[in-house]
Amino acid sequence: MRELTPLCEAIEEIIDQRGGQSPCFSEIDGLILLRSQPHRHPSHLVHKPALCIVAQGSKWTSFGDKRLTYHAGEAMLVSVEMPGSSQIIDASTEAPYLCAVITLDLAIMSEVYHSMPTPPAPPASTVNAALVLSLTPALIECVMRTLKLLSSPAAIAVLYSGVMRELCYWLLAGPQGAMLAQRVLGGERNHRLMAAVHTIRDHFDQTLRIDDLASAAGLSATAFHRQFRALTSMTPVQFQKKIRLLEARNLLLSGEMSAENVAFRVGYASASQFSREYARLFGAPPRRDISNLQNQLKA
Repeated sequence: MRELTPLCEAIEEIIDQRGGQSPCFSEIDGLILLRSQPHRHPSHLVHKPALCIVAQGSKWTSFGDKRLTYHAGEAMLVSVEMPGSSQIIDASTEAPYLCAVITLDLAIMSEVYHSMPTPPAPPASTVNAALVLSLTPALIECVMRTLKLLSSPAAIAVLYSGVMRELCYWLLAGPQGAMLAQRVLGGERNHRLMAAVHTIRDHFDQTLRIDDLASAAGLSATAFHRQFRALTSMTPVQFQKKIRLLEARNLLLSGEMSAENVAFRVGYASASQFSREYARLFGAPPRRDISNLQNQLKA
């Protein structure tokens, strides 16, 4: 797409200026640039509320049983912090995958929402927290101005909040506005559901009773389970398990703890169960997976 050429050139230039590393963490907090070949294996991480803008190539990301595929000229919008798996599926040496990830400021999103003359109405029922959208000229311009700020670091603190406000406006004014309205506004029950999501995320290593989470959300256990899955495409148990395993992988990569100690640290009562579930998610048991990752880093 011709309109994406300046964006591709800007991403490549910025990454090259910073030594060619990908992911490239910029001077703007929450702005990450990616330039990659196709992945042989999925990558796994906890996604923050963000807009993942694809300038070149294609990628899929799955949250539970929902898989989103997005191409050049599209972006994945995530409105809730949740674990997911991703894989680049279209890239080459001549045309690598190029992406800009912009973490959303939900406080600014809320301010913009309440200042809109006709803000989008949140849907009556819980909607999924991730979707794919088409990039508009206005969104592309916001991304370009974000990247241009990197050439004037002193201007970032003064100007970036204004660019974020504009980005939030165009997102709220688009087809995805209702989903974002539910995230930043919602009702008391929606806020309680989000509080339950945060409880699982923050206390992943503890035994959490669904009945207690449902009660805190003001829902029956059945309704809580249904709405949690509608939001994240995962059951509460699946959500907690994936957070546990991602944290376990990070601890193992630090090299400071054995696999058995890590298993207990993240909340498993059985090291063998931990090893089985770890291998199911990452494709290899803990020691072999960490060895493979370390070899990839050295390559």
